[in-house]
Amino acid sequence: MASVTEPPPRTSARRAAAAVARHRADGPEPDLDRAARAVIAATRPGDVLAYGEVAAEAGWPGRARAVGRVLAGSDGSLPWWRIVNAAGRLVPGHEAEQAERLRAEGVDVDLARARVRTPNGRRRSR
Repeated sequence: MASVTEPPPRTSARRAAAAVARHRADGPEPDLDRAARAVIAATRPGDVLAYGEVAAEAGWPGRARAVGRVLAGSDGSLPWWRIVNAAGRLVPGHEAEQAERLRAEGVDVDLARARVRTPNGRRRSR
């Protein structure tokens, strides 16, 4: 009998395997909460990330809403004002405070539109 070769894993399967591999130190159940908190805590003044960017950097691509839940449960212990939605929109109900904090860090904010202005589409300072 001829051996049957298996097709290479689909892209999503490769991404999932890579995400799990990045979190081997977390044990058999990688911890999104801890990983997202580490990414958010590592932001510097002037950095602005989207929820989805935090999720991807934490090794959990596609989990932007989960990042929102992490921030909502953080009781202000994380620099929440540095996180916006994918369109750059500020946190609903907290726009004025978030804009004030971001401006203090040198970020250009359009409060009339409740959005962060990004030069050349780049949000995170490197």
